[in-house]
Amino acid sequence: MQQLAQILTEKQVASTEAAYLLHAAACSPFFARFVTKHPDFVTDLLDNLYKTYKTQDVKDLFLIEKNSEESVFLQQIRLIRQRLMAHLIVRDLNGLADFAEVVETTSALAESAIAAAITFYHARLADIYGQPCSAKGAPQQLIVVGMGKLGGRELNVSSDIDLIFAYEEEGNTNGEKSISNQDFFTRLGKKVIVALDEVRAEGFVFRVDMRLRPFGSEGALVCNLDALEDYYQNYGREWERYAWIKGRVIHGPEAALTRLIKPFVFRKYLDFNAYASMRDLKLQIQRDVLQRKLSDNIKLGRGGIREVEFIAQLFQLIRGGQVPDLQIKPTLAVLDCLAMRGMLPADEVSALKQSYVYLRNLEHRLMYIDDQQTQDLPESETYRGYLLQMLKQPDWSSFIVELNLHRDRIQRFFDETFKDEQQQDLQQETAVWQGTLSAADSEQWLAAQGYTRGSDIVHLLQQTRASQRIQQLPEQSRRRLDQLMPLLLREAAQQQSTTPDTALIRTLDLLESICRRASYLALLAEFPDALSLIVKLCAASPWIAQYVSAHPILLDELLNKQTLFKRLDAAQLKTELLSQMQALHGDVEAQMDAMRHFKHASVLKIAAQDVMTALSLEAISDDLSALADVILQVSVQTVWQNLAIKHRDTPQFAVIGYGKLGGKELGYLSDLDIIFLYEDDAEQAPEVYARFAQRLNTWFNTLTNAGLLYETDLQLRPDGNSGLLVSTVAAFREYQHHKAWVWEHQALTRARFVAGLDHIGAAFEQIRREIIVQPRDATALKQDIVHMREKMREAQKSKLGRFDLKQGPGGIIDVEFMVQYLVLLHGAKHPGLAENIGNIGLLERCAELGLIDSATMAEAVAAAYREYRRLIHHTKLQGQDAIVEDAELLPQRTVVKALWQKLLGQQLLGQV
Repeated sequence: MQQLAQILTEKQVASTEAAYLLHAAACSPFFARFVTKHPDFVTDLLDNLYKTYKTQDVKDLFLIEKNSEESVFLQQIRLIRQRLMAHLIVRDLNGLADFAEVVETTSALAESAIAAAITFYHARLADIYGQPCSAKGAPQQLIVVGMGKLGGRELNVSSDIDLIFAYEEEGNTNGEKSISNQDFFTRLGKKVIVALDEVRAEGFVFRVDMRLRPFGSEGALVCNLDALEDYYQNYGREWERYAWIKGRVIHGPEAALTRLIKPFVFRKYLDFNAYASMRDLKLQIQRDVLQRKLSDNIKLGRGGIREVEFIAQLFQLIRGGQVPDLQIKPTLAVLDCLAMRGMLPADEVSALKQSYVYLRNLEHRLMYIDDQQTQDLPESETYRGYLLQMLKQPDWSSFIVELNLHRDRIQRFFDETFKDEQQQDLQQETAVWQGTLSAADSEQWLAAQGYTRGSDIVHLLQQTRASQRIQQLPEQSRRRLDQLMPLLLREAAQQQSTTPDTALIRTLDLLESICRRASYLALLAEFPDALSLIVKLCAASPWIAQYVSAHPILLDELLNKQTLFKRLDAAQLKTELLSQMQALHGDVEAQMDAMRHFKHASVLKIAAQDVMTALSLEAISDDLSALADVILQVSVQTVWQNLAIKHRDTPQFAVIGYGKLGGKELGYLSDLDIIFLYEDDAEQAPEVYARFAQRLNTWFNTLTNAGLLYETDLQLRPDGNSGLLVSTVAAFREYQHHKAWVWEHQALTRARFVAGLDHIGAAFEQIRREIIVQPRDATALKQDIVHMREKMREAQKSKLGRFDLKQGPGGIIDVEFMVQYLVLLHGAKHPGLAENIGNIGLLERCAELGLIDSATMAEAVAAAYREYRRLIHHTKLQGQDAIVEDAELLPQRTVVKALWQKLLGQQLLGQV
C-alpha cells in the first residue's frame, strides 16, 4: 500500500483516482502485488480507468508480432491478462463497472487469448508439417468450443475454462514432412493448453480443463466431426446434454458443429424426463458438497449459483427444441426469456436474477483477493476483512444475514421447481391398479369412491396392465405409469361433470395413446396438477380428450394456469406467431408444423376456458375467429416470403372471410370459407397470385405430422369451383353486380376482410355495401330465397323422429335465411343493415326499424338462435351430432317457423 501511495504521489494522481486504486489495493493483495511489481502499468490503469473494454478492444491488445520469440509471446499474453484483471478490479470495486461488463470483458479476454495462441502455434507447426487439409484439399482449422460460463460469455474473473477441441475432416498436412490432421491438431491443442495454463514468472492466462471432451480424460484430445457425431449419438449422456447447452464455438468454423450438436441437446419434443435427470445430477452434487464439507460454497452449496443455472437449463432442456428463443447461452438472458414467455412469473424471475447477480459479484470478490478460483467463504479473519471491505459491510454477521436472504430465495425457487411429488396415502388405489386386491374387494372400493361400473373398471384395468402396448414399454415408462394410475383413479372419482367411470375411461384412453412417448408420462408424473386438470377436461368433453390425444404436445399448455385461463390477445398472438415464423425462415416444413402447434395450443386454451370457466358462447366464437384471423394474416406474410417467384416484397392481396368466419361465429371444427382478391397491374400478377393462392390453400389443407391447420372452402369465389382461384378487385365487382346469384349476395351479408392489405379490404367492403344496398324486387327476392332453401332441404337426408338443429325446419339455417332476406330487401332504405354485426344484432336492428312487426317475436327468434348455437357447441364438445329428439325445442322451432311464414309467406313443414 505504501509503495502504491508513493507511486501515485510521484505521478501526481488526482485524489479521486488515487482513492480508487488504493481501495483496490487494500481489498486485493493480488492487485497490490501487480501494481507494485509493474509500476509502469499504473499509468495505463489511470489512462483507461473510465474505459469499458469491448470485445474488439480486447482483441486489439493481442495483436502481437508474428515473429516474436515464444518466450516473449508467452510473457506478453500473461501481462495482458494481468493488466485487464487489474483494470476490472479497480472498476468493479469502485462501482465503475457492473456485472455484465466484468463477465463480458473476461470472456473476451479468454477468447482472444485462445485465438492468439492458436494463430501463433498453428503458423509454427505449419512451417514444419504444412497446412492441414481434407481429402479434397480444403484447408482445416482447429475448432475450439467454449463450454460452461465461457460458452455463455459470463466467465468468472479467475475461472477455469472448459474447452473441447475438434476439426472438420480427416486428411493430412500438405508439407514435405506430412502428418495426419489428427496428429497436427493434437500437437496444436497441447501447445495451446500449455501456453494458457502453464504458471510462469508472469503468472498464467487461464487454467484449462479438457475433461468435458468425449470419453473425458481418457478420450482423444481432438476429434473430427464424424467421430464427435458418432460419440454423441451412441454414447452421449444426460449430463453432457446439460453441459452442451452452453457449448459455443469460439474459434474456427461453427456451422457444421452446431448442426451436429443441436439435435443432441434440444429434442424436437418437450423433454420432461429432464426433470429426473437434472434432479439426479443435483443430488450427486449435493452428496459431493456434504462429503467435501462445501456448505459455505456459494456456487455448489444450497441456494448457490449452480441452482439458478439448473433452473434456467432445465427449461432449456425441456422446451429448447420447441422454443428456439431458449437456445441461447447466458443464464440471465434465459431467465428473461422465461419471464417474457410467461413460463415463469416475471416478478419471481426479477428477484431470482437479483440474487444470482449478487452471488456472481460475491464470487468475483472472493477471486479478486488472491486471483484464485474459489467460491468458498474465507475462514481466516484477514481474508474476511478483505471481503468485508469490498462489500462495504460493517461485520461478518451483517454480511451473512444479507447473503442468506439471497441463498434462501434461490433455494425456495429451486425446491419449488424441482419438487419431487411423492405419492401419499394411495395404497388402495395402487392395489386396485396393480391387481393385488381381489376383484370383489376392488369393486367394493370403487363403488365406495362413486364408480358405478366396478366390474367393468376392474376388467379394463386388468386388460390395460396386460396389454401388449403397456408390456412393451421401457422400464422407466412403466414405472411412470404405475405412479400415475393411482392418481388417476383418485382424480376420476372426484369429477362432477360426469361419472367417475367415464372420466377414468376417457383419460385412460389418452394415457394409452401417449404412453410410448416417455416425456409425456414424465410431465404428468412431475406435475400432478396437470393430471388433475386433464382429467377434468376429459371428463367434461370427449372431444377435448380426443384432441389432446391427437396432439399430445398440448399437455405442456396445462402447466401454466396463468396463461391457460387468460383470454387470447390477438395482437400478442400475432407478434408471437410472426416471431416463430421468422425464426424458422427457410424451413417451410418446420414453419407449417410450428403454426399447427400454435393453433392447436390456442384452441386448447379456448376449450379449457370453455369447460372450466363461465366464458360465454359469443366469447368462445370471438376467440376462435380472432385466432383464425391471426393465422390467416401471418400465413399470407409467411407463404409470400417462401414463394420462389414473386415481383414485389409485399403482395397486393387480401383474404375475405365468409360464413362462420365472416360472421365471427367459428366453432372448434369449423372450416374456413374464404376467397382471394388482388389489385396489381404488373404483367406477371395473374400468374404470381394464382400460384400464391394455391400455395396458401395447400399451406392450410396439408396434413403434416403436427396435423391439419384448417380445412378451407373456396366455393364462394366468383363462378364457384369453375372460377379462378383468385380475382382482381375489378373482376369481383363486375361479377357481383352482373353475374352473381342471390345466394351469393346472401353470403355477402356476413363476409368481411380478414387478412392482407387494408386498402384491398376497404375496396371489398365498398363492393359488399354496394350490393347489399341495391334496390330489389320483394317478390323476386322472396322466390329466390325460398327456392334456394328448398333446394338445400332436398339435398339433406331425412331423419325420421329427429330434429337437426342446423338444417331442420325452424333451425339455424332458417334464421340465417330470414336475416339475409331482410338485409337484402331493406338495405337500400336502411344502409345500417349492411353492417356485419351478426344475426342476433341484425334481428334486433330489424325490430327497431319496424321490419319485423313484433319486437317480442324478434327477441324470441334471437333467443332461439342463441340456444341452437349453444346446443350445437355443446354437442361438438361431447363428440355428438347436433340432432335431438323431434319433441325437443318445440317453442324455439315454433317461433322461427312463425316468423318465416310471416316474412316469406310459406310454412316450414316436414322433416329434414
